[in-house]
Amino acid sequence: MSQPSPCLNCGACCATFRVSFYWGETDDSPDGLVPQHLTEQISPFLSCMQGTNQPIPRCTALMGQVGEGVRCNIYEKRSTSCREFAWHGENGLGNEDCQRARARHGLPPLPDVLERIPIVAA
Repeated sequence: MSQPSPCLNCGACCATFRVSFYWGETDDSPDGLVPQHLTEQISPFLSCMQGTNQPIPRCTALMGQVGEGVRCNIYEKRSTSCREFAWHGENGLGNEDCQRARARHGLPPLPDVLERIPIVAA
């Protein structure tokens, strides 16, 4: 039985970092998905989610209260930078950026993935 993602009760990354990505990911590009009206252009090649290019960032697509229960209003259309951001690395250890975002919002650090896997005797 898998445990629910800790991201469902967090959202700290969406309210800590600038969510930037290649402008071609917006839906005004032929293969783009991210709703362009929720983005802003930050360079000739980069866009970011509205609300994240601020001193106190918060993605406009983030719904809910950080640390209590959140969801992405455009989850199926989110950018590559969001899709690739994980609370753990490939090695099973915690993502330092995730831990930093959680700390900024007063949330405790998440355990490493390896600590969450129950050991079953053979």
